[in-house]
Amino acid sequence: MTAPAHLNGAITALEAGRPVFASFSPADTSNAMAFAAGPYDVVVFEMEHNPFSTTALRDSLQYLLDRKAIAEAGHVAPLVTPFVRIPANGSEHNQFLAKQALDAGVYGIIWPHVSTVDEARNAVASCRYPRPASAPLYEPPGLRGDGPFGAARYWGVGIEEYYHRADTWPLAPHGDVLTVIMCEEVKAIRNLPQMLSEVPGIGLVLIGEGDLSQDLGHPRQYDHPDLEAAIADVLAICADAGVPAGIPHVTPGNVEQRLEQGFQWLMPNPVRVNRAVDLGREWLAARAKTEVNA
Repeated sequence: MTAPAHLNGAITALEAGRPVFASFSPADTSNAMAFAAGPYDVVVFEMEHNPFSTTALRDSLQYLLDRKAIAEAGHVAPLVTPFVRIPANGSEHNQFLAKQALDAGVYGIIWPHVSTVDEARNAVASCRYPRPASAPLYEPPGLRGDGPFGAARYWGVGIEEYYHRADTWPLAPHGDVLTVIMCEEVKAIRNLPQMLSEVPGIGLVLIGEGDLSQDLGHPRQYDHPDLEAAIADVLAICADAGVPAGIPHVTPGNVEQRLEQGFQWLMPNPVRVNRAVDLGREWLAARAKTEVNA
């Protein structure tokens, strides 16, 4: 089989216009094994509200790999692509957390609570290696320290190829690192158009419904009209900027609605995984069939 252009399955799906199904998981070997065979495209090891342990992350990454599936595919792109949500809010500028997760071998970083242009720029810069100011695609200048050996080994590529691939998509079309910023406050929605216009390299905007509902004064009232209006605002801003939008708290009851709205990254509850993902994919298949027959 021909190797895909990207090792990052989320990027492969987004480039093709397919939605990504993802889920949060603690970083431990049992959960990693449970996720290894799918049906998710992405597993996000959750370290914002769980302990940040690079040892647990490295162990989880090894147990997530399905070497039989890789051998059958004939290329090293993983069946399920690992990401990490780091504990630092955007305002904290703790670049080392992204560096350590990337050095372990993950393909994407989710940054919580990114609400300003400066915070968004730091998120992207922390996921990029430095380069001369005269180099193409210089902005935003990289801040990631040079320690690629573990990540290259995990990706199954040589060091030079890793350097080539370890840049942020879509700023670098060949990049295999996805920088995700979370929109979790009213302030973030207000600043989002400027963030997306001034900071190249943001690969996805993920709405933080829980924190956003808190900021709106309706804690975890996921059906509240104010929250739905804020979600619609984020989706519209992302659509105008051509940046994919994602949403958690996807259920069998709302997965078709979220797909119809245009969300390209959906995070069903793990307890309901099979039903929500299956319903979503059935809806997509039915829509594609209708479009072909139209």
